[in-house]
Amino acid sequence: MTMQKLDFLLDESRKGRPMTLALACPYGDDAIGAIIGAKREGIVRAILIGDEGRIRTVAEQDGYDLSGIDIVDEKSDEKAVEKSVRMVSSGEADLLMKGLVKTSSLLKAVLDKEWGLRTGSLLSHLFLFEIPNLERRVIGISDGGMNTYPDLNAKAKIIENAVACYHKIGIPQPKIAALAAVEAVNPEMQATLDAAALAKMNERGQIKGCIVDGPLALDNAISEESAKIKGINSPVAGNADMLLVPDIESGNFIGKVLLYMTGGKGAGVILGARKPIVLTSRFDSMQTKLLSIALGAVVARS
Repeated sequence: MTMQKLDFLLDESRKGRPMTLALACPYGDDAIGAIIGAKREGIVRAILIGDEGRIRTVAEQDGYDLSGIDIVDEKSDEKAVEKSVRMVSSGEADLLMKGLVKTSSLLKAVLDKEWGLRTGSLLSHLFLFEIPNLERRVIGISDGGMNTYPDLNAKAKIIENAVACYHKIGIPQPKIAALAAVEAVNPEMQATLDAAALAKMNERGQIKGCIVDGPLALDNAISEESAKIKGINSPVAGNADMLLVPDIESGNFIGKVLLYMTGGKGAGVILGARKPIVLTSRFDSMQTKLLSIALGAVVARS
């Protein structure tokens, strides 16, 4: 299966009962609008946790009707985040979403040993992009939002998290391109060494449920023509479902180029916790937030 458009997430997320989403500190950046859109689509039942007066003021200013949406009044941002995480941890909610609160504050609560969502696994961020001028249209990037400079072991865990997500959205054998600046192993470039090791780990069954190859440069990971010109014979080259980036900087740069310079769509979640966490930028469009909620709902349901 090849993903052509991210809207398939909307169809997938409507299957079964609506998931219950806990949104912490929903004070702006179109989060309330995205939640209302997701509710209208039959994707989620929403619980907003934060200062009720402030929530209602924001909704009124933006013209949103909060009918049918539960609000848990909590003036303190820290306590609102804690209550949101506890709801997901206890099963009262199925997935978590970050509103207008620092990511570090949310993750501190998520990783709480007593009532958080930690599993002992590495947390990582997966972003799916729909790119208008790319033949395969939808491609994922990980990790451009959580792990700064992952070592080989962390990169293997990032792949495992992403593969589990791909399986849940209907891609049984995702093709993972381990990126570097060049497609040849160079002892002076750590990204090429890690990529080659990951490919060998996959070949020997240490990383399962996918096909990993690398090192691959960005052009030959996504373009069959580029791979052919460079003489690269690989089931992944030109056909990658996901790009494993060497560090957060390269992932962040590629992601922002795809969203803001190509007119692409996106959907992103944090994986590796007991339940998915919808984490978007305050500058992301409402459409990206809606698609991210849909992706989170699909992962939460499975």
